[in-house]
Amino acid sequence: MSVDERRTPDAEPRSNPSATVMRHAPFAPGSVSVRLYPHNELAADAIVSELCAQAGLALCGGFDGVMTSEHHGGFAGYMAQPLQMASFVLAEHEKGWAAAAPLLLPLRATALVAEEVAWLEARHPGRVGLGVAAGALPLDFAVTGVNQADTVDRFKSELPRLVAMLRGEDLGQLEGDPALLACRRNPVPVLSAAVSVAAAVRAARCGAGILMEGMSPPSRLARVTQAFGGAEGKGAKVLIRRVWLGRLQRDLIAGQRTVYESYATQARSFGEDQTIAADEPEELVARLVTTMREVGADALNLRVHLPGMSPAQVREQIARIGSSVVKPLKAALPLLWSAERDVTT
Repeated sequence: MSVDERRTPDAEPRSNPSATVMRHAPFAPGSVSVRLYPHNELAADAIVSELCAQAGLALCGGFDGVMTSEHHGGFAGYMAQPLQMASFVLAEHEKGWAAAAPLLLPLRATALVAEEVAWLEARHPGRVGLGVAAGALPLDFAVTGVNQADTVDRFKSELPRLVAMLRGEDLGQLEGDPALLACRRNPVPVLSAAVSVAAAVRAARCGAGILMEGMSPPSRLARVTQAFGGAEGKGAKVLIRRVWLGRLQRDLIAGQRTVYESYATQARSFGEDQTIAADEPEELVARLVTTMREVGADALNLRVHLPGMSPAQVREQIARIGSSVVKPLKAALPLLWSAERDVTT
């Protein structure tokens, strides 16, 4: 049974430990997750509490899982320790999955990342995923003492090793670790950030899925998914998209774009804004399905947070999208794949 096919029992509240429900594994086809960002205007303890509250709102409102991503020094509301944040969410909520995605792999020893993820999986079986990226922000490498010039080569060499370890393979001197050995029975799914054909092929060859960022147009990402399939990739193809239900606040969108462009390379052009906004839930569902079809994605990670939004505004969007968009979106995806199979047969 593949990781994407795995559906595991999830415990109900601890007062009723014998009750179970069935749910999607992390990143499984058809899953819809939400990306959470800290509100850095709050105190540290309040940031953690607010993110856990937003996670609970999402997981109880229809989303399958939550992701947090990494930058350091309080940069643009990202998490310094996204895996730790995932552990907070999993400990506080009995429903759904959580993933650090992406975690910046070159900043850490690969074996230690694998150990931490495997032991988190041991505590919360079937509820843990991991996404990784090479990183691009100079601050992240400066504060960790890692030479940024070595980043890409290190990522290329360590990605296959990480994926193998989280399948319980090629453990070397960690062969005696019980949590890593347990991954032979229940591998932890891994996504690799991919915005190029080369990155997609690399992920496919080592057994990782792909995580496609939210600033690229569908035509560009379609080439990524085609390359992934051409390399016999079997993992998830997760598309990130920023969404908005209601009147779009374009000043906040512009502010977020400025943040991204502040650390993009000169060769990287974001092009037109890819935010998907609609006044009505039905329109938002239709536009998301169309975008997934154009890209060739099989799972979605949605973002609603923008710099300058209050916690109340973020909660409102999570609640509205969870209650009116996620369920019909999930219902539409099997029909999309069925239509695609009919076209190809």
